[in-house]
Amino acid sequence: MSKRGVKVRVGIKPKVSRGLPSGAYVTCADNSGAKLVQIISVIGYKGRLNRFPSAGVGDMVSVAVKEGTPEMRRQVLRAIVVRQRKPYRRKNGEWIQFEDNAVVIVSPEGDPKGSEVHGPIAREAAERWPKLAGIASIIV
Repeated sequence: MSKRGVKVRVGIKPKVSRGLPSGAYVTCADNSGAKLVQIISVIGYKGRLNRFPSAGVGDMVSVAVKEGTPEMRRQVLRAIVVRQRKPYRRKNGEWIQFEDNAVVIVSPEGDPKGSEVHGPIAREAAERWPKLAGIASIIV
């Protein structure tokens, strides 16, 4: 539980190289109505003074919708990073890298807004957010 009473941490997060700094434009991989979003901040990030907060796969971020349906545009929402271009290493020694950076729009509790996810999502995000895994088509 956080200070405001909203539960944001679900599972244990593995060490993932953070490949998306705040300010990055990423595609939205669900059917919520958003197409392109900008990362504003990373939820739960604690870092060095003056360092840009950065997010990796499985992190919850705050995003501003830049392109999409008229109802979704200019809204500030929560999202979970499901794919990143920067390679990261898993415990079994394999390296994972995706073709694009993508997020899925969720509620502050972690429930997905859309009903389906386009493309694969990382196993790290699926294990940490079980409701996201339920609507995923492919888990890599």
